[in-house]
Amino acid sequence: MIDITGKPRIYREAVARGSIKLRGETIEAIKAGKVKKGDVFTVAKVAAVHAVKDTPRIIPYCHPIPITAVDVDFAVEGDRIVVEVAVRTTSQTGVEMEALTGVSAALLTIWDMVKYLEKDESGNYPTTRIENVMVVRKVKGES
Repeated sequence: MIDITGKPRIYREAVARGSIKLRGETIEAIKAGKVKKGDVFTVAKVAAVHAVKDTPRIIPYCHPIPITAVDVDFAVEGDRIVVEVAVRTTSQTGVEMEALTGVSAALLTIWDMVKYLEKDESGNYPTTRIENVMVVRKVKGES
């Protein structure tokens, strides 16, 4: 791990975003609350928050840092669900990896919850795609 002992604790924030491409019928089932495993957005939000908090256990060189806030937002844009995760802390290191991990967990949870709707007759996922996972904003020292 990088030695952050001498770094001051300051406000830090990172926002990450990603999307999952789904069939139109799947999007409609999610919007109508008709997915067998339950409310997709609620479960994906919980998964994102858990992943943010567990990032140091998943990514070997990430420091365990105090997470002071996590916001998870979803938007349906045509055949895609866009997930955005904002993570805040007052710490010695940034929260980009936590935000990216949160987005990834939310997207994987969505896939898991709707995979029965996405499979083709051979059990594959010809149109399902997780795309464009990226950090879209980083703040250091301002609140």
